[in-house]
Amino acid sequence: MPNQENTARLLPDVAVHAQPHLAGALDWVGMAEIQVPVLFDAGDGQPQRSSARVGAFVNLKRPDKRGIHMSRLYLQVEQALGTQTLSADMLRSLLRGFLDSHQDLSDRACLSIHFEHLVRRPALKSANSGWRAYPVCIEASLVGDQFLLEFGTEVVYSSTCPASAALSRQLIQDQFIHDFAPGETLDHAAVLAWLGSEKGIVAAAHAQRSVARLRVRPAAGAGFHLVELIDRVESALGTPVQTAVKREDEQAFALANGSNLMFCEDAARRIQKALDADDRLGDFHIRVEHQESLHPHDAVAYASKGVEGGYGSIG
Repeated sequence: MPNQENTARLLPDVAVHAQPHLAGALDWVGMAEIQVPVLFDAGDGQPQRSSARVGAFVNLKRPDKRGIHMSRLYLQVEQALGTQTLSADMLRSLLRGFLDSHQDLSDRACLSIHFEHLVRRPALKSANSGWRAYPVCIEASLVGDQFLLEFGTEVVYSSTCPASAALSRQLIQDQFIHDFAPGETLDHAAVLAWLGSEKGIVAAAHAQRSVARLRVRPAAGAGFHLVELIDRVESALGTPVQTAVKREDEQAFALANGSNLMFCEDAARRIQKALDADDRLGDFHIRVEHQESLHPHDAVAYASKGVEGGYGSIG
């Protein structure tokens, strides 16, 4: 029986054989959708282990080389992400490992990590609470000594249209004039009963589920303060979707919607102002999407911090 060393020598490696007729440098080569656990600290002191999908890539700068060493990338991803808490230093070290293992082939490396992070959210009024799963995307790249790190998430909320609210109020006024003639002595109990009836509230403003997609570049040493970021955005909007809901919570949510009428432009500016006040963010990009209940299309707005050389394109 051949020993392990002899067996390894007998295994063919066709990747080492160049194909001159197909020579050319490649921007990125690697693997997508690698399945691996990650340990993530969202800044609340409660690290969670989650199931993640990872993309790991390097460029192939040598046109005469047929391929990269994908198994080296995979093993480094599995070892680092499976055993260490996600951090800027860990990701930089992992990307440096990608390049060190491809010294003759690559001078750029990048990594993307997608998973969901659970956060327990209290009800608006009752003593109940429930879990919300927030998607997290972390992207990191290393070009020479230039390390770039970004992370993103989504906040889902309700948006009630200000124009629809104004038109609804006008219809309610019209109904009031119809039911209570000018000059008629108004009876307090009758008006109160009218306001609590379907006849009184003849129109309601349209609202829709909406999504704020956030992508941020943390300042040096800032770390991943995901929970505080979510809290800041949800507080600015005033109408985040709820988990456990009793009647008192639903009523409080209706009040929040009526107190926070907003177009997509309003929502984007609210978030922009809230994130501008966070000096832990070097830059940020916001995409607000109101999934219209009136139209078959969405209303969308973009905003960013406006750092020179930072975000600015639609995407």
